[in-house]
Amino acid sequence: MKRLLTVLVLAALVGFALFKASVWWLADQRMAEARHALGDSGVLLRGKISSGLDGSLTLTDASWQDFELTQPLVIGRAEFEAGSPGALLRALATPSDLPASWFLQAEGLILALESSMFRNWVTETGVGGSEQSALFSLSCAPDMRQQLSSGDFLRMGITQLKGELALTQSPDGVHLELNTENTGSLELNWPGARISVTSPEATLTSSDQPLELTLRDGGLMRRVAAYCAREAGMETSQWAGQTLEAFTSGLEARGWEASSQLQALYRQWLLEGGEVTVFLKPGAKALGIPVRSESSSETGQGSEDPAPEIKYNGARVPDVFLRQIVPEITERPPEVLKPVISPGVSEGARWQTEDVESASAWEDRTVRVTLTNGNRVEGRLTTVTERELEIAREVAGGEVAYPIMARAITVFEVWKRDQTR
Repeated sequence: MKRLLTVLVLAALVGFALFKASVWWLADQRMAEARHALGDSGVLLRGKISSGLDGSLTLTDASWQDFELTQPLVIGRAEFEAGSPGALLRALATPSDLPASWFLQAEGLILALESSMFRNWVTETGVGGSEQSALFSLSCAPDMRQQLSSGDFLRMGITQLKGELALTQSPDGVHLELNTENTGSLELNWPGARISVTSPEATLTSSDQPLELTLRDGGLMRRVAAYCAREAGMETSQWAGQTLEAFTSGLEARGWEASSQLQALYRQWLLEGGEVTVFLKPGAKALGIPVRSESSSETGQGSEDPAPEIKYNGARVPDVFLRQIVPEITERPPEVLKPVISPGVSEGARWQTEDVESASAWEDRTVRVTLTNGNRVEGRLTTVTERELEIAREVAGGEVAYPIMARAITVFEVWKRDQTR
């Protein structure tokens, strides 16, 4: 009997060791494959691997460094629960055969912010002007092309994005929650959906049920509206109207016209934030938002799609739809490349040459530099050091910061009024 117990204990220990070793090796192989697949975009560090007999796999101190960002996304702890040891081993051995139910939780997600988050370089051709108008364009300066950036978040007192993520796959569908500190949360519920890690495209077609998406701003939009309006030198209501115009222009460039209720909802969100819940259909026309003919009325006649249930702070919002129109495609005139200054400030403004040594006095101003190779770079001066300057330019609705060596600059110009600083 004693020998039998000894054999059983030894067998259990050997089995436990084999399980832990197998999980570690398989997890290391899968992470290596993921690192290789993502190698063109950034560097994935898996951190430490551990596992449990309850069918859980844990990664600690992992990180993702995107090549275009100056700061990595730190993942303090990520845990995958398959439900049983056997299900975990099968999922790691064959990622295409995940169990019917599993759970993934990531805690300690931290992305530190810098004044210039994008890592990029001045190219020979520079940034072209053919990008389509951004839909959600939040301008925080007299120059309307200067968009909300990480530097603006720093000036608002937001030094990092921090939160946690929870993803649940069940036979009934997918549920995701992303909660952050001071910057809101996102909740997604998609009945019938099935996540495929080996074929992400298949996930979008795995269910024909509407996807319920709830966005809560956590008070962020009020701070953004107040800050951007102050930086642009206007009232918050005026700033919201201007931002709404950018939204409608972006839709029109894509061949859509927003209903008056949709415009009113967006404007209210800009000013007050709150909770918005909408049902979408990935892959469907206009993501499932109702599309009406140009001759249809605001009351719903002529709708091609049933009206979705859209809620704002728990109350249903009626008559939210789009009309399909012929987009007006116009070439940008040369004048659009010049800095846009708010009325009352632009009078008498022009490019004025300054010493590059005094560049620190012109931070956050629109500048233009001429390089030794003859190229010109224009944008917002974000950072000045002894060795280099960083100039931020708008690219597809966001900002990209270009570091430029000071010794490569032959002419440094500032857009300002005569005899003023």
